[in-house]
Amino acid sequence: MQLLRILAFPFSLIYALAVYFRNLLYDTGILTSAKMSTPTICVGNLSVGGTGKTPMIEWLLNHLSGGSKLAVLSRGYKRKSKGYVLAHPTSTAEEIGDEPLQIYSKFPEVDVAVEADRIKGIEQLETSRHPDIILLDDAYQHRKVQPSFSILLTSYDQRYTKDWYLPTGNLRDSKSASKRADLIVVTKCPPDLNDEGQFKITQELNPEMNQKVLFCTLEYDNNLKGDKVGLSILDLKNIEVTLVTGIANSKPLIKFLESEEIRFDHREFNDHHYFSGKEIDFFNSRPFVLTTEKDYMRLKDKVDNLYYISVRHRFLGEGKEVIKKSLENLSN
Repeated sequence: MQLLRILAFPFSLIYALAVYFRNLLYDTGILTSAKMSTPTICVGNLSVGGTGKTPMIEWLLNHLSGGSKLAVLSRGYKRKSKGYVLAHPTSTAEEIGDEPLQIYSKFPEVDVAVEADRIKGIEQLETSRHPDIILLDDAYQHRKVQPSFSILLTSYDQRYTKDWYLPTGNLRDSKSASKRADLIVVTKCPPDLNDEGQFKITQELNPEMNQKVLFCTLEYDNNLKGDKVGLSILDLKNIEVTLVTGIANSKPLIKFLESEEIRFDHREFNDHHYFSGKEIDFFNSRPFVLTTEKDYMRLKDKVDNLYYISVRHRFLGEGKEVIKKSLENLSN
C-alpha cells in the first residue's frame, strides 16, 4: 500500500492543483458561497476520515445552550438512499448512513437529515423543521455554503501540517484552507499532553490572529452497551472477545483495550463497510462480539452477543469553556 501511494505521487500533484484552483475561484468571488438565514456550525477536516467528527457533533449537541431547536445535516456517506431524507424512529444505516443514525439514536429530539447538496438540505430543514441552529457534519470542503462558524479537526498523530494530498497522502483540501476555520481542534491527544506540548503544536499549526487552537482527548466508556446490561470493560478479561471494526482509524480503540489488558481477535474492515452474509454468519459463531458505536449501527439486529463501546471527546485545559463561549452568540 505504501509503495502504491509513492507511485501515485504524480496524481497527487494533479489533485493538489485542482484543489488550489477550486479554492482560488471561491476566494476571488468567481464562485460564490451562500450564507443561509439559519445559523450554521460546520464541523470538518482537511483529510479523509479519522478525526472524530461524529463525537464532536455529539459534544456540541450536549453543550449548546438549552432552549435552541437543533438540527444536524450530513451527507450520509455510503447510504443506499438518494436525495433528502429526514431520520425517523425506524431509520436504518442503509437509509441514512451509520453516523447520522448514531447521532439520531442518541438525540431523538434533534432533527437529523441527510442530503449531498448542502444548500438543498438546509433549505428543506428551514422549510419543514424551522431549527434555530444547524450543525453541518463533514462540510468543511463544501464551499457552496458559507457557515456561521467553522470548527476544523485534525488528529494529533496525523496533523494536516505533516500530510500530503490524495492519493499519496490523506489531504482532500489544501493546508491553507485551515485559515477559514474559527476554531482548530487537535483531537485524539494523549491525555497528559502538557502546556509545552500544546504550545509546540500551536506554533506548528501557525493559526491566524483570530483563530483559537484547542486540544482534546478520547475517553472510552467503561460500560458496554448491547444485548445485555451491566457489562463493563473489566468483565472482558475472562471472555473470548472478537473485535470488529469498520472505521477509519481503529488504533486508539486498540490501544485502549490493550491498556485494559483485554485480549481479542481483531477483524478489521474498511470505513463504513457493509458486512456480507458470510461475515455476519461468522460473527454469530463467536461467543462475544465487541464493536464501535458506528459499526453497531450496521450490525444491530443481525449479530447475537453484540456489544459496543462508546467514545467521547474531553477537552484539555480550558478548552471546554473556550468553545462554549465561542458559540454563545449563535445559541442566543
